Amino acid sequence: MRPHFLLVDPGHYDVSYAINPWMDPELWARNPAENAQGARRGFNALHAALERAGAKVTVVSGQEGLPDMVFPANAGIVFDGRVLPARFRFSERRGEEPYFQKIFEDMVADGTLTEIVPLPDGLLQEGAGDCLWDRSRGFAWVGYGQRSVEESVAVIAETFGIRVERLPLVTERFYHLDTCFHVLPRGEVLYYPPAFSAETQARIAAIVPPEQRIVATEEDARHFCVNAVAFDDQVIMAAPPASLVERLSALGYTVSGVPLQPFMLSGGGAYCMTLRLDNVTR
Repeated sequence: MRPHFLLVDPGHYDVSYAINPWMDPELWARNPAENAQGARRGFNALHAALERAGAKVTVVSGQEGLPDMVFPANAGIVFDGRVLPARFRFSERRGEEPYFQKIFEDMVADGTLTEIVPLPDGLLQEGAGDCLWDRSRGFAWVGYGQRSVEESVAVIAETFGIRVERLPLVTERFYHLDTCFHVLPRGEVLYYPPAFSAETQARIAAIVPPEQRIVATEEDARHFCVNAVAFDDQVIMAAPPASLVERLSALGYTVSGVPLQPFMLSGGGAYCMTLRLDNVTR
């Protein structure tokens, strides 16, 4: 089966508030038209790169006043056709919830998904950005501590009947797991150690052997290259430094860099802009 990704059209995207350290509304406001044009070009480039790599892409409309809908990775977790919709920490994003609920309902109706499983009342969990499936190891790495709460980890495990590995996040700069941790298709892990405590770094090292650990540099992390989309032998990310391309190419991956700078102004990259709909756990 072809990988299947959900994208949200960037027609309503801007940076008009700040809920993470990357966001700078004043910087966006200096040239909003040029930034919006750049966002459209970046979105089109990501869409094209996904299809060129062999993926199926579904694009839905965003909503005025909800600029961060362009980051559907935060909208829910999808495994085995079932979706666990997110509940956001910040009020600026809570308005997205009913729109994504309707998107998921439409996908159940057309057979793309099979079931919507609601989160328990009051629980905060921000979607696949804090839950990354590790196909080679058969479990999910689950982040919490900045946006998602620790109690959500057990809910994810119970909802999907899967093993989970907890990765608490210790800095506001890397507020979702997908900004600092990525599992490649053959089990290699690209990650930025300063986003984690020494104890968590040791836990990662105990699970992932040295030859499969790819330590991201500050430059890699700053350019949102850890926030990548990968399947088969393809890796798609915001335009990467040559050194990272060389490291991934040496492992047999084909790296496609796309111009996502306008989205990086909101603290997001390629992974944030996609929600994979076909992940299976068995």
